[in-house]
Amino acid sequence: MPGVNSRGTALTGRGFPDLARNGSPATFALEPRAPLVTKNGTMIRYTPPNEGLADFRVGQIVLHRRYGYRGVVVAYDLHCEASDGWYLSNKSQPDRGQPWYHVLVDGSHHTTYAAQSNLGLESDLSPVMHPLLGAFFSEFRGGHYVRNGRPWAV
Repeated sequence: MPGVNSRGTALTGRGFPDLARNGSPATFALEPRAPLVTKNGTMIRYTPPNEGLADFRVGQIVLHRRYGYRGVVVAYDLHCEASDGWYLSNKSQPDRGQPWYHVLVDGSHHTTYAAQSNLGLESDLSPVMHPLLGAFFSEFRGGHYVRNGRPWAV
C-alpha cells in the first residue's frame, strides 16, 4: 500500500526524491511554515520542534496502531491538511482536527500521513531503515533521530 503526502498524492518511492541532473538531491531552503512542493507534487512542511499540541516530535520512532508499521516522524500538521477526496477515500477516517504526521516507513521507500490517534510510541528503538533519512536527520542517538541543520533535501 503506497503512502501519501498531505495533498493526497501517492508516494511510491519512484521519482522521490527529485534528483538534480548530476544525480544528487535537489535542495531547497525552507522558511518556517513555508511548504515545500517538489516537482512531482510532494509537499512537506517545516514544523517547529515543540508546537505543544502534538504528542510526537520530529525524530521520534512511532508505531502505527492499526497497520503495525514503524517509522520516524519527519514533520507534522496540527490538523489534517489532506484533500477532502483523499480523506474520504481513507478506510478509517480519524478526526481531522488532531495532529497528523509525515512518517518515513521503516524498511521501505514509503512515506505516510497518519493521524495522532493511530500512532503510538514504538518500544523497539532501533534505527529505522529508509533512503530519505539523511535528508532530514544527522544522526541516531538515544533512540531518536537528530534533525540536521541542512536545508531540506527532497
